[in-house]
Amino acid sequence: QVHLEEFGGGLVQPGGSLRLSCKISGSTFGRVAMSWYRQAPGKERELVASIMAADGRTHYADSVKGRFTISRDVPKMMVYLQMNALRSIDTGVYYCRQEGRRPEFDFWGQGTQVTVAS
Repeated sequence: QVHLEEFGGGLVQPGGSLRLSCKISGSTFGRVAMSWYRQAPGKERELVASIMAADGRTHYADSVKGRFTISRDVPKMMVYLQMNALRSIDTGVYYCRQEGRRPEFDFWGQGTQVTVAS
């Protein structure tokens, strides 16, 4: 069993920055990647960024390239999302996800709210 806990969300003005953190508890067995997703009001959940478990390769949604950075601290079992130059369209609930090689290795956190507004 894996438990994911996100923190670091909040209210920030446009152009500002936030750093989200995801604390991972439990086994790493079956993990393919760690990812951040977000869901804006009235919209479907979408992938923001991923970091591969095997080699640390990263992937970003086009909408956040150059502004967001996903990183990890393997010994501390943490994954981070540094968000810069935030825009109102970045508002939403941000979720941490462990993507597994099979469904039983797939886990989600509870989410943390990010609101970008003046």
